[in-house]
Amino acid sequence: MKHLVVIPLLLASAMASAIVVRHDVPDSMYLAPDAALPALVDLPHEGHGVLIAPQWVLTAAHATQWHPITEVMLNGDCLKAEEVFVHPGYKQLPDGLAAHNPEGAIRFLAGLDDIALIKLAEPVTNVTPIALYEGHTELGKTVVLFGKGATGNGKAGQVDGANRTQLRRAENVISAVEERALVYTFDSGSSALPLEGMLGNGDSGGPVLLYNNGHWELLGLARGRLSTSPPGFYGQQSHQVRVSYYLEWIRATMGGTSSGRKA
Repeated sequence: MKHLVVIPLLLASAMASAIVVRHDVPDSMYLAPDAALPALVDLPHEGHGVLIAPQWVLTAAHATQWHPITEVMLNGDCLKAEEVFVHPGYKQLPDGLAAHNPEGAIRFLAGLDDIALIKLAEPVTNVTPIALYEGHTELGKTVVLFGKGATGNGKAGQVDGANRTQLRRAENVISAVEERALVYTFDSGSSALPLEGMLGNGDSGGPVLLYNNGHWELLGLARGRLSTSPPGFYGQQSHQVRVSYYLEWIRATMGGTSSGRKA
């Protein structure tokens, strides 16, 4: 059975009225006020990032490809983006591969370095950045997921429609650790956490967080499922970007010594 993580009081108090949730728990239990995570960044139209330093936002590389990243929203403020740095190991899926060779597309995506940094034009002074997880023992950790993407429930699956909704948060447990990815499973019944959930479409680049010694640490970034089945059902696994694998690249990029390419 999964173990419950202790969530700060602010997160336990949900707003009235993204994340795919349990079918047997009211959706209102998953809703969170924006103040629950001020360091959560909204990218244009959909997708997220996380403030990890006063002038730097960490996100998934594929979330920077849908729309030009000239500005982002953080804690209610519109902030100008100066540059976007995409990991040199990221490549876009070749045209037609997903349609003609779904399994080949999954293998292609699994090998990508799906991570990017956004440098803001000015440092942020009114929001505390999220600390990066420095360890390499993510297996078995109970994590908290945040996102404003598509919602739904594990019995009916993800709802088709808007990929930006209200902020929700859910919990899960890291069940497998790969070189570049952290994996969790959307469980049900007695195997599930009270607020079990999984990230949905539009949550890309959002945080996978560990609450440790009174503060958040960033373990992963929302990447999505490596599967051809419809999203959002119980039993599905989700593969997230493993932040600890990329610590050297992150620090080198912020320090101006990285080989990462500008978007």
